Amino acid sequence: MNKYLAISKVSKIRSEIFNYIECELKKRGIEGLVVSHGNILDILYDNNGKLTMKEISEGINRTKSTVTQLVDKLLLNGYVAKEANLEDRRSSYIVLTEKGLGIKKDFKEISDNVIKEFFY
Repeated sequence: MNKYLAISKVSKIRSEIFNYIECELKKRGIEGLVVSHGNILDILYDNNGKLTMKEISEGINRTKSTVTQLVDKLLLNGYVAKEANLEDRRSSYIVLTEKGLGIKKDFKEISDNVIKEFFY
């Protein structure tokens, strides 16, 4: 297969997945989230809802500045909160709030549907 055609197809699939997720979030009344927040929520769900920014950054393979921007939006919309790290005052924990925990079921359903729709 032509490498440019392959890149084009991957880009189209990515775009369709993003559109699907955004529509599902809207249908479910989940506001203030974009697709890139999914990686952060996922890693928090998998780690008892509490990680440092460094752990999130390393876990989702994104720069700290990118994670900071995404987490700031999650903070603003009430999905996460900051908690003091008593062991290391230079960092703080990012913890899921009730609102963040409240969308876990929807998050999992949307993720499972993406896998079924686009990869099976």
